[in-house]
Amino acid sequence: MSEIKKRILFVNSEIYPYLPETPISKIGRFLPQGIQEHKREIRSFMPRYGCINERKNQLHEVIRLSGMNLIISDIDRPLIIKVASISPARVQVYFIDNEDYFKRKQLFHDDNGEFFPDNDERAIFFARGVLETVKKLRWAPDIIHCQGWISHLVPVYLKKEYKDDPIFSSSKVVLSLYDDTPKADFSSSFVEKACFGQITADDIKQLDNANGINLARTAVQYSDGIILGAEQTDSEVVSYAQERGLPILPYSKEAIDGGTYIDDYCEFYDNI
Repeated sequence: MSEIKKRILFVNSEIYPYLPETPISKIGRFLPQGIQEHKREIRSFMPRYGCINERKNQLHEVIRLSGMNLIISDIDRPLIIKVASISPARVQVYFIDNEDYFKRKQLFHDDNGEFFPDNDERAIFFARGVLETVKKLRWAPDIIHCQGWISHLVPVYLKKEYKDDPIFSSSKVVLSLYDDTPKADFSSSFVEKACFGQITADDIKQLDNANGINLARTAVQYSDGIILGAEQTDSEVVSYAQERGLPILPYSKEAIDGGTYIDDYCEFYDNI
């Protein structure tokens, strides 16, 4: 018998209207609202990219949640938490911010189309920042739903570093796959930088060859269920999820266009 999962944490790479409309940003905007309207509690996170207008969107820092430092590459990186509300939806969004990683105006590529060389560190900082902030909120999620490649370290960190924390001890991970897999390689020292606490190189050995496909495979390895969020996704990653015997919710354009996907997602959460 399925159990109603009452608390859903959304870890998003994009949310509309803070970023332009894309398949990921639209789901990031409307899914939490729909889940909340289904009488579930939600929390929603995304990076505070430099292109987000803080004044227009009324972002403000949450002092009680900020002030922690995360050590990445032997450097202390201040974790700043900001918050804003999407008024019509009554949805609050938490933003993970750090001047070194997220002040720049572009998302993942520079003005010449080059993949930022520190995108691996940005993903590490974002994943750790979300989990540390949820700990500070003392809000125990039943489901952690990851959307977009920059969230792909959350599953391994949850299952390996935070598994004994009472806030996360019962959390299950749902991973949505899109067609946003980076085509460029990450830094060759990704594994070394991503290890901390109880995380060992063996836990993320797929990242020895640090590319977008292997980052997605690592996310799948530590997830409990997969949602196909786009018509076109990397077949290699989907095949890997099938090999692992994970429950997979297929993509349905009709459900996305008609809004009925929210019912499908709720049912999927409850059966994980």
